[in-house]
Parts: sequence; C-alpha cells; structure tokens
Amino acid sequence: MEIVVNGRNSEISERFREHVEEKLLRLEKYDSRQKISRVEVEVTHEKNPRQHDTAAKVEMTLRSRGPAVRAEAASTDQHSALDAAIDKLESRLRRSVDRTRIHHGQHAPTSLSAAAATLPIEDLVIDEPDDEVPVSRSGPIEVEGDSPIVVREKTHQATPMTLDQAMYEMELVGHDFYLFLEKDSMRPSVVYLRKGYDYGVIHLDVTG
Repeated sequence: MEIVVNGRNSEISERFREHVEEKLLRLEKYDSRQKISRVEVEVTHEKNPRQHDTAAKVEMTLRSRGPAVRAEAASTDQHSALDAAIDKLESRLRRSVDRTRIHHGQHAPTSLSAAAATLPIEDLVIDEPDDEVPVSRSGPIEVEGDSPIVVREKTHQATPMTLDQAMYEMELVGHDFYLFLEKDSMRPSVVYLRKGYDYGVIHLDVTG
C-alpha cells in the first residue's frame, strides 16, 4: 500500500509522515478484499487565527480496485484532524466491504434508503469549502481585486454506472451530490441528497 502525504501552506515533517503510516496500518485488515493500492493524504494549515478550531485539515483518498473512498476532517491540530479523518475513512471502507459481502452472499442487498437511514448525518453532508487567499484568477474565472470567489477544479475518470451504484459511491466519498454518466441512457446525471434521507436525480439532455 503506497502512502503519499502532501502539505498545503506548510511543510510536512518526516516524523508526521511516519505517524500517518502507523495510523493507516489499521486499514490493512480490509486489504484482502479491497486490494488497497494507494492512500493520498493532504494536510492543510489555515493561517487565519480566527479559525483556530479548524486550523488543520486532513483530506484522505483511498485508491483500490473498487471505487475511491474519501474522507476529510478539520481540528485544532493535524494529529487530531488525522485521527478524525481515519475514523471516517475506516467507517466508509467497512460499509464498502459489507456491501460486497452482501452482494456475494445469499441475502438480498439492503436498499439504499434503508442503508442511508443508519448513516451518521455528518457522513452525508459535504464540508464547507475552505477560505483561501483571494487570487487574480480562480480556476477558469478571472477576478479583480479582493474577491470572495474560489473555484477549485477537479477532473475524474468515469465509466457509465447505474443510479444505485452512483448513490453508493456518493456515500463513500461523503458528499451530498454525485455526478455520473447514467448507464442506460448515457446522459450526464447528478444524484443528490434532499432533506432527511430522500434523494433526487437531475438528468442532462445534451443537444447540438
């Protein structure tokens, strides 16, 4: 299992890298089923003293033969943020393994609505975006002066999937929405979490 630790707004000490590797040893019990190949850890330190309670943020992404599993947490220091992020990552990884066991067993899989009802609400709500220093250009948008606009671009490889799989992967990354290509219609679609545990789906018809 390859472990990559990067820092934003700070340098990552060798001692902390070793600490991360020791903490991630607890994930090895899932490796026989998931075939974990890589864990990416990004540590961000907020310089704004008014954000002391969330001064350190840890984002973790686990790559395996299945869908990516992601978790993040913020706290007063990077060690407690790391512990919270690993707890979330392990919880989502455990659900992924349990779901695989159900699908390969004799029992019918639990419905997504029933499974979601057992999830802590904090696992289904996307974290608020970071406050960053304003720049003259944010992603594809040009801004002038001190602008509150922050655009972070991400590109992901994707294969067509069913709505059920999209909802499952949305739970694994801990977001309240998930963009995917619907397998049957090949339309770009978004599934999202509404109030409570209801879901909504938006389909996009692409025209010339």
